[in-house]
Amino acid sequence: MTRAIAILRQLAREDEPIGVNPLARALDLVPSTCLHILRVLQDEGLVAFDPDTKRYSIGLGILPLARSAIQRNAFTALVQPRLDELSAQFGVTSIATQLTDPGHMVVVALSHSTLPFRLQVDLGSRFPALISATGRCFAAFNRIGEKRLREEFDRLVWDHPPAYEDWLAQIEETRARGFAVDPGTYISGVTVTAVPLFDASGRMTRSIVAIGISERVQATGVQVLADAMLAMRDDIANMQIGMEN
Repeated sequence: MTRAIAILRQLAREDEPIGVNPLARALDLVPSTCLHILRVLQDEGLVAFDPDTKRYSIGLGILPLARSAIQRNAFTALVQPRLDELSAQFGVTSIATQLTDPGHMVVVALSHSTLPFRLQVDLGSRFPALISATGRCFAAFNRIGEKRLREEFDRLVWDHPPAYEDWLAQIEETRARGFAVDPGTYISGVTVTAVPLFDASGRMTRSIVAIGISERVQATGVQVLADAMLAMRDDIANMQIGMEN
């Protein structure tokens, strides 16, 4: 079971389908054992196999499981009506994300803007923890070694990649003011604003994110939007504390 989970996690991390041997090397598994597990997972629809390239990728059968888990998430139920209010008030696409493994965040709730602008994002969408405004929050409020931080930064894909030194300065600014803004570097013409949510140990494990056309967000005022998001974050945190007591 442990090896099957490790295989699924590794396939989810891979940008492209992967063969048995490199997958086995990455997980320190015997290739024949890796192949046996892959075939079982393929039979269950959790892994997809391309007979032409002989490579494996994560299967669509994982989606119903992921959606079911998200829908049963207490945080999702708590944040959804507040995302709806945020989208209606500011004309943004609002999402909530949750850390699923050390390197990725997953969308666990979302509310689309009523405006013509729509960002292509779905429940269960997965992206690097250090990308965009959420990534600046993640780097600002979690302990990440300098070497790993630089290595992960070099793997990120942006429309307009910031210089590493500028990105580090933005992380410090995020730490000082409590929220982050990506002014069109991740997606051209789109401003992303994010506020962090923390677990009991003080680590950032979730975020609330607002995504909108830069011109409209600037007209409304980034600080006004961020203040509303911070108030929402505090309200959710207080409700979670009340539910635990």
